[in-house]
Order: sequence, then structure tokens, then C-alpha cells
Amino acid sequence: MLTIGQLADRAGVTVRAVRHYHQRGLLAEPERDASGYRRYDAQAVVELIRIKTLGDAGVPLARIDELLAAQPEEFAQAITDIDQALTRKIHELTRHRRRIAELAAGDRLFLPPEVIEVLDRMRALGVSERMVRIERDSWIMLVALAPASVPTWVAGKEKALADPEFRRLYLACDEAMDWEPDDPRLLDLATAMVTWTAQQPAHEQPGAGTLALMNANVTAASPAWRRLTELLSRTRQE
Repeated sequence: MLTIGQLADRAGVTVRAVRHYHQRGLLAEPERDASGYRRYDAQAVVELIRIKTLGDAGVPLARIDELLAAQPEEFAQAITDIDQALTRKIHELTRHRRRIAELAAGDRLFLPPEVIEVLDRMRALGVSERMVRIERDSWIMLVALAPASVPTWVAGKEKALADPEFRRLYLACDEAMDWEPDDPRLLDLATAMVTWTAQQPAHEQPGAGTLALMNANVTAASPAWRRLTELLSRTRQE
């Protein structure tokens, strides 16, 4: 006869595991002997090894009792069901691992390569990282809400970045993020931006809702930019 520690040692589990199996009703708990100890026989060793083997194979504890009492055909069918469930779980975990790996790519998880190239080009031109992040967030909204507009916007952005005057204005907007809203330079910047825009061909716009969200993303970044937006609207109307 074996103590609980000896039983656990024979089966290669911990005493805590044996007690857990008792609590789950998987392994019968013997009465205490005259010395106050619980004694286990050879059959308990067999049952514990069977429980451990099923658990190690991935069988949920909730189904082990069912399998221990199953007839051969029922056992085989239950194992097939469990195997299929594990296969689905493996596929799900594999998909999660792939998504986790994609997260390491940063912005590439959310944006197509051509947009990433635009952002990288902006960095190369000296645009601040905070400005790039604001631009990135606008692109994320555009890609998600108006994907058909992306190719046109990418082409327009690439063309604009090739224009020295646009680059000058863009860097000025970057700098203006820290200006006070009443800075007189904002009016000059708004006038120059409207003049440049008026010289460019019109291109397709996303829906009003998407455009409003993109504009809100920009104006939320800086009080000076909110003022600049107001000046742009007023200057266009004059």
C-alpha cells in the first residue's frame, strides 16, 4: 500500500495534482487507515497513470472521466472529437502567431507598402516623427474607410512631395504645430497653401464622413492647426 506521496512519485505527478484529481472526481480517494493516512493500492497507480496520460495528450480534465468509463468504440470517437478540436485550436493559435509576427512590422500591419513608402519619404525629407504619426493615422482611416481612394491619394502625395514648394509648405506646417494660435505667420501660411492648392488639378475625394474624420485627426493635434484650418477656409472664400 502506498502513501499519497509514493503514489504521485510512481505516476510521475505531484501530490497537488493527485489532490486536484480527487477534487474533480477523477480518482477515488481512499478512507484513512488507523494511523490517519490514506493508503493507495496498485489499481490507484494504474488509474492515475491513465489520467496523466490522457491529460498529457491534451484531453480536457472535464472529459477524462468520460473517457475512463467509455467502451472502445465510444473511446475512439471521443478521441477523434478531441483531436479535431485540438486541430482547430492549433490553426487558431497559428493564426494568432502570424498576427503577432506581423505586429513586429509596426505600421506595415495597418498600411499597404505604397503608403509606407510615402511615410518613409517624408521622414527622409526631414518631417518630424510626430507629423509622420499624424499623417499615418489619417492614412489608416483612409485605407479602412475609403480604400478605393488610396491609389489616387498615393499618386497625389508622391507628386506633391516632388514639388519643392509643397515640401516647403509641409515643413512649415510641421513647424507651425508649436506656434500660438494668434501667430501672424499662420495667415501667411494659409494664403500660400491656398495658392498652391489652386494650381493643382482636382482629384477624387473620399466620402464627407471619412474626410471629416481625417480633418479632425489633423486639427486635434494642435491649437495652431485648428486656427490654420479656419484661416484656410476663410481664405478660400475670399
